[in-house]
Amino acid sequence: MPPDVSSNRDKQSLHFIIRSGLAGGVAGCVAKTVVAPLDRVKILFQASNPDFQKYAGTWSGAFRAGAEIYKQNGVRGLFQGHSATLLRVFPYAAIKFMAYDQVHYFLMPTRESETNLRRFAAGSISGTISVFFTYPLELIRVRMAFQTRSLSTPKDKIIPRNSLTQAISDIYKEGSRSSVEQNGGNLSATTRPHLFQRFPLLSFYRGFVVTIIGMIPYAGTSFLCWGYLRQLLLPPPPRHKPTPLYDLGIGAVSGSIAQTVSYPFEVVRRRMQVGGLTHPNRWLGFREAVGSVLAKNGWKGFYVGLSIGYLKVVPMTAVSFAVWEGGKRLPIV
Repeated sequence: MPPDVSSNRDKQSLHFIIRSGLAGGVAGCVAKTVVAPLDRVKILFQASNPDFQKYAGTWSGAFRAGAEIYKQNGVRGLFQGHSATLLRVFPYAAIKFMAYDQVHYFLMPTRESETNLRRFAAGSISGTISVFFTYPLELIRVRMAFQTRSLSTPKDKIIPRNSLTQAISDIYKEGSRSSVEQNGGNLSATTRPHLFQRFPLLSFYRGFVVTIIGMIPYAGTSFLCWGYLRQLLLPPPPRHKPTPLYDLGIGAVSGSIAQTVSYPFEVVRRRMQVGGLTHPNRWLGFREAVGSVLAKNGWKGFYVGLSIGYLKVVPMTAVSFAVWEGGKRLPIV
């Protein structure tokens, strides 16, 4: 039996599945912690937070915005929303990497069967599965990171420290509140806001569709580049021994390409996710979110914060792939 077939069959064992999931979850948490301050600044830029728009558009603006956050709230401000990030990232990354290994085996059981189309499909499917199960946590994390002093209500002049439970409560109430107000304006009972009135939990899926649309090119391109570059640069086993340096380099390139391809979808998604704060009395839909970006900044608005995206995604993807591969190679995991 060819060695690659035997190796791939091991991927269906319970031990490998658990090991891949744990390694992926840890990899996601480590990578997100490394770039957490940049991630918060990027969210503020993408969602056009009024306190930080003056810093958007330049490389130095990211660091100036970070300095402003630190001045106002210290280190804690740079990591605002990070608790929700970690709650989301561990299951998200665990499911994504675990699903990728299984989908990869199903679509490409041997090295000879690997193609770029199949690599793209494996990445897209695994990314979609992970988003479906963890999206509410992503929305909570974004809302916590977006909140700043000027967005506080008069009764709440200072941002609440215990903002995780507050964010959950606010999101849950928004669907019902906006639905009641819009239905009071004689909207049809079949409109989408009415659906959120009946099922308030769906409020935790603001921007979900555009997230899935963006996840397909992002995860697909990321894993496509990862698999292609490893095949191109590394000879097949057992002639090579993977090293963290290779994993870091290939992961960094994969992340930068994937970020460029999918970034416009991410900008629209952020606008929709914070819609409950910027448009508290109604639902902010996909078309309106796209239109607001075009009206304010033109096509360039879809790339606001991309420089920060590179600063964040390149090390994050590099670290996540390296820790994931390293974790799977540990015999004790």
